[in-house]
Amino acid sequence: MAKYSQVFFKWSKDGSFKRAWINLLSCNKKLLDLSSAQLDGSHTPVKRGGQAVGYQGRKASKTSNSLFLCDNRGQMLTVSTAQSGEHNDLYDIVKLFKEMIGVLEQSDINCNGIFVNADPGFDSEDLKQVCIDYEIELNVKPNLRNQKKQSDEYRYFDDQLYKRRTKIEHANAWMDAFKALLVRYEKLVETWMALQWLALITLFCRKLKV
Repeated sequence: MAKYSQVFFKWSKDGSFKRAWINLLSCNKKLLDLSSAQLDGSHTPVKRGGQAVGYQGRKASKTSNSLFLCDNRGQMLTVSTAQSGEHNDLYDIVKLFKEMIGVLEQSDINCNGIFVNADPGFDSEDLKQVCIDYEIELNVKPNLRNQKKQSDEYRYFDDQLYKRRTKIEHANAWMDAFKALLVRYEKLVETWMALQWLALITLFCRKLKV
């Protein structure tokens, strides 16, 4: 009989957990509130080293960083591949954002016209352009460091809509309720990401009436 760890590693490597999440989301997308979505990054302390690990000064520790997207009620929708902790949220943002939107598209979720709230750390031309490409409305709070470059450019920002961004903070807190995610012990990115997908599956299943 195969051990639990062997099965977990096999399913992590072949993407089974991610596919399970995509199928679950696709079958229950009517439960989502996509009147707006919330984007945020989250650093997780790392204890054993491994892939995608780097020192984060603000945390004063080695971390891994992932981007998350949740709906208007705080239901997590997708997570990006973990990145080394020394990078900020905009590192490789085009690739990672496309990756996250790809999960939604595979779940038959139409992203056209969705309003996405993001904090000033995501105020970049690259992210704005990729949102335009996907016909997504990015509602990002202006970063004061960019004010000089953008002083002559009109930018609309909806501060009332932006208040919905607190939902992603609550969603991240729910993720941290899983001890396996509060501190990263997994050395491989694929097994760490498998735990993330499992958490999304578990949290969503709690909302299902079966």
